[in-house]
Amino acid sequence: MRGKLVGTAPGGYRWRRVGCLAGSPTVSPVSRVIPPTVSTEHKPENAMGDREEIARFYDRGSDLMRELLEALAAAPERVRTFPELEDVLAWPRRRIASVLGGVWHLRMTEFGGRRPYRFVDEDRSVSGRWEIWADTVQADAIRDAQGD
Repeated sequence: MRGKLVGTAPGGYRWRRVGCLAGSPTVSPVSRVIPPTVSTEHKPENAMGDREEIARFYDRGSDLMRELLEALAAAPERVRTFPELEDVLAWPRRRIASVLGGVWHLRMTEFGGRRPYRFVDEDRSVSGRWEIWADTVQADAIRDAQGD
C-alpha cells in the first residue's frame, strides 16, 4: 500500500510505506520539522549560538559553505539528510561531506570545533544517514550575515 502510515519512531520520525521489493515493503522516513531532542543530537555542545560568531564563520567560509548555510537558514528547524539537501542545492552526491570536510580546519583552529548548524549522526537517526539543520537562532544569524 503506497503512502500508508506505518508508525512513529523515537525522535519524531514518521514512517510510510513507499513500495515493495520482492514482496517486502520498503519504508522511508517522512521529512521532519521538529528537531530531535538533545539526547539524539550529535555533539550538541559544538553547535554555535552566538550571532557574532556565526556571522564570522559565515564570512570566513568558502562560497560553497555559505551556500550550504543559506539553504539551512531558508528552512530553520527542518532536519534533512545530506542527499535531500544536496537535491535542494542541485549539488552532486557527497558534496556536503566534502564541504564540511573542507571547513574542518577552520572550525578547529578559529572556532574551537564549533559549527553554525546541528547534526544527528547515522547511528542515532532513524533514516540511518547523517542529518543536518540550523536552529532558529543560527538561521537568523546566517540571514543577517548574508545581508552584510
